[in-house]
Amino acid sequence: MNKETKTITKERPKTIKKKTTRQPSKVIAKHNPKKLNRIIETTAKRRTHKNETIKIIPLGGLGEIGKNMTAVEVGHDIYIIDAGLTFPDETMLGIDIVIPDMTYLEQNKDRVKALLVTHGHEDHIGAVPYLLKKINTRVYSTRLTLGLIEVKLKEHNLDTSVLKTVHPGQTIKLGNIEVEFLSVNHSIPDATAIVLHTSQGAIIFTGDFKVDYTPIDGVYMDLQRLGELGRKGVLLLLSDSTNVERPGYTMSELSVRETLKQVFLSAKERIVVATFASNLHRVQQVIDATEYYDRKLVISGRSMEKNVKIAIDLGYLKIKKDTLVHINSIDKYEPSEIVLLTTGSQGEPMSALTRLSKSEHRKVKLMPNDTVIISATPIPGNEGATGDVINNLTELGCDVIYSKLADVHVSGHASREELKLMLSLTRPKFFIPVHGEQRHLKMHKELAVAIGIDENNILVGKNGDVFELTSNSLRINGSVQAGPVLVDGLGVGDVGNVVLKDRKHLSEEGLINVVMTYDKAKDKLVGQPEIITRGFVYVKGSSDILTQLYNITYKLMEDVNKDPKQKDINQIKNMVKDRLKSYVFGEIKRDPMILTVIMEI
Repeated sequence: MNKETKTITKERPKTIKKKTTRQPSKVIAKHNPKKLNRIIETTAKRRTHKNETIKIIPLGGLGEIGKNMTAVEVGHDIYIIDAGLTFPDETMLGIDIVIPDMTYLEQNKDRVKALLVTHGHEDHIGAVPYLLKKINTRVYSTRLTLGLIEVKLKEHNLDTSVLKTVHPGQTIKLGNIEVEFLSVNHSIPDATAIVLHTSQGAIIFTGDFKVDYTPIDGVYMDLQRLGELGRKGVLLLLSDSTNVERPGYTMSELSVRETLKQVFLSAKERIVVATFASNLHRVQQVIDATEYYDRKLVISGRSMEKNVKIAIDLGYLKIKKDTLVHINSIDKYEPSEIVLLTTGSQGEPMSALTRLSKSEHRKVKLMPNDTVIISATPIPGNEGATGDVINNLTELGCDVIYSKLADVHVSGHASREELKLMLSLTRPKFFIPVHGEQRHLKMHKELAVAIGIDENNILVGKNGDVFELTSNSLRINGSVQAGPVLVDGLGVGDVGNVVLKDRKHLSEEGLINVVMTYDKAKDKLVGQPEIITRGFVYVKGSSDILTQLYNITYKLMEDVNKDPKQKDINQIKNMVKDRLKSYVFGEIKRDPMILTVIMEI
């Protein structure tokens, strides 16, 4: 009996304790029902978080270089990683830039929690203004990256108060997740990897990176923290695949310093250095070499001027006050005292270097014995344009130094051994290769398998694929609308394949414009037709063809006036098109665009 009584007395306090723990809920329900609802909602969220599916939706950057943008859905919230652009290829006549299709984000704009940006290159920030015009959200990134974005927002008359600065190594709370920013090396300062700490585990976006053990700015990649995350367990890694084809390691930016000094030492007259405007580490190298040899630095090119000013103002470029000289003052100095830093390393038609190579620059004219350093390698597809610039510069008598002749450029992207290091440090359970064309993504997958990641846990996808992720699985389940959106001037997405096809047609075959007059009162075509051509034939040397075009059109007008059944405007236009097209193709085997305008009086 005593033992049973002792047992009962031990159990009673527990029973009483359970009752007392319920009592506060009743009090809360009575006096503060809103607080009770929040407690219930939080508890429900915690329960659902344990089993929730995370969705990774690349809207750009898969199967292509550039245009990087990824949506990550965690529960109800959507987080966007980067919003970049790419530049048009030779088939996109008249197009300025290409941005990702943001339809899916527009349809779910109330769920977008934030835009998180890895670094300040155009292929990661170029589409930010176009995104913020559609979706009101905050933008989180480092100081330099936000400084470059801020200028873009001002150009588009957008609110800059949405920009929120974070620092490498910092972790912030956003919705139901924590976001951590980690330093990585790249060709621009303040580059970061982004880690999403979710209920399912850590998701790492490397951004663009390489491992530089002697960085120009003294900021090292946070390999230690990446290793810590790997030991704790990384659920998913999304890693840069751009340089996966290159064996070994990417050279340090510091390796360019000695080459630049050697070239500067041997240069007899003016020195011109062309590089990417966003490659601020390279810009710093040029500044250092300029000051070392006591020259003055002149900058040419709008994007270069803008980026250098921002970087100097924010303290990311170190330059003496008297080193920088305005281009209008260049004639006050001897050519041997000047270094001209410019854009155009890819042979862009309107760039400063291209204009210099054609002697079309308004402020500067290159002379024999000037030294031109092209501190970049041609992007695939730009080899022809770059070669033309080099040939033009050589014809002017300049000494041209480029990557095939000297180490004047190193990549900002990780080669195979560094990619293997990233995989080994983070030890991800699942892996999605990103930032590359299909061959890069598949090769990166093979690399991951070679170091021991289960092939079944690696997925290679394409833009628009919906990757569904849990703590135990990764699969592709469906897709959303994705693809390129073409920006032409102020028009966004209003130029499609039909317009591009017409532009291509016009560029190759030219235009014939036929103008006729229709008198409503007389119900007949009157006067004489007018034939206008553009890009079709050389007018002075083709009078016979133009005369025949006129005669065919005039004869058609007579035929129409004789037959009352042929007074339909659209029918007349089709008749003009058919007769002229048949004649032109039979005569000179060309297929110009034919437009007919019928004015009514």
